[in-house]
Amino acid sequence: MLLAVDIGNTKIKAAVFEDNALVEKFSFPQEEAVTQVAEILKKYPRATKSILSSVGKEQNELLLWLKNNTLFTGINHTSVFPFTNKYATPATLGIDRMVLAAGAVLQHPGKNRLVIDAGTCITYDFVSGADDYLGGAISPGLQLRYNAMHTFTAKLPLLYPEMPQSFTGNSTAQSMHVGAVNGLLHEIDGFVQQYVEQYQDVTVILTGGDADFLAKRLKNTIFANSNFLLESLNHLYHYTNRND
Repeated sequence: MLLAVDIGNTKIKAAVFEDNALVEKFSFPQEEAVTQVAEILKKYPRATKSILSSVGKEQNELLLWLKNNTLFTGINHTSVFPFTNKYATPATLGIDRMVLAAGAVLQHPGKNRLVIDAGTCITYDFVSGADDYLGGAISPGLQLRYNAMHTFTAKLPLLYPEMPQSFTGNSTAQSMHVGAVNGLLHEIDGFVQQYVEQYQDVTVILTGGDADFLAKRLKNTIFANSNFLLESLNHLYHYTNRND
């Protein structure tokens, strides 16, 4: 069994895999990292292997614990990936984006793939059918849009995502929901349409914490999978160990 760990900007997500089957998923604050991981491995003593990627702050204590207690694989820019990285500044490309691109290649071979990660920020990552990573886009995530409206104005309240009932808001709160949610939905649909127009056949994968919230309202055909990054880590572990 394998323990996959994703250190994000706000939380740590982890999952235990049996081959390619996700057995159980976990989410916990960064300050509880070692305690929570130790509990997971106590529950699943056969999870003797681990893989970790991080875009959050360094978790040196957790890294040391995993190295001492599991067969550890850390993902960084020098790791083996199943695509050719054509990003103009490859050293600045987020590890989470690279893992998602790898998962798209390994799970959807031979396709043009667009991976949309709806988390703290929205990231768009495109990998061609020839397995060339070409780049994408970064924009504010859903809650960031609400936070910005509250922080940078004098009177707008701090709200949390709520699906608007109409495209015309009839109150300040509803107008903010329309702007934040519908604005993001139109953004995603617009990006997808641009890629479809240029590349025709595109497999679109939507993941991240807001994936399920957004998926049903999008016009384009997508694969919505909030666990895609953890699954991608699992696939990348097997790929990395086959190609060492």
